[in-house]
Amino acid sequence: QVQVVESGGGSVQAGGSLRLSCAVSGYPWDSPCMGWFRQAPGKEREGVARIYTGSGSTYYMDSVKGRFTISHDNAKNTMYLEMNSLKPEDTAMYYCATGGRGYCGEAQAADFAYWGQGTQVTVSS
Repeated sequence: QVQVVESGGGSVQAGGSLRLSCAVSGYPWDSPCMGWFRQAPGKEREGVARIYTGSGSTYYMDSVKGRFTISHDNAKNTMYLEMNSLKPEDTAMYYCATGGRGYCGEAQAADFAYWGQGTQVTVSS
């Protein structure tokens, strides 16, 4: 059974930083495409960043480039999202996903098989 557990969310002021973690267990295949998604109230879920754990290739949505960094520790089966220079518009529930199908750089939410429960990030101005 695949388990995906996020942690690290919280409340910060604009300009602050947070680090999200996503621990995965039970995934039966090597080198999955993993990703961070977020969903704000009344908005659709959007892809924040993705990483192909086999090569370490990373992909970001334009609004977070230069501020967020996605990484993965293969030994710990844990993915991270380092978020710096946070803005109020980054406020959302953040979800970790793994088991992405197809080309990781273009994987959408529907392409991911396993999801965590989400962790709230709130950025105040």
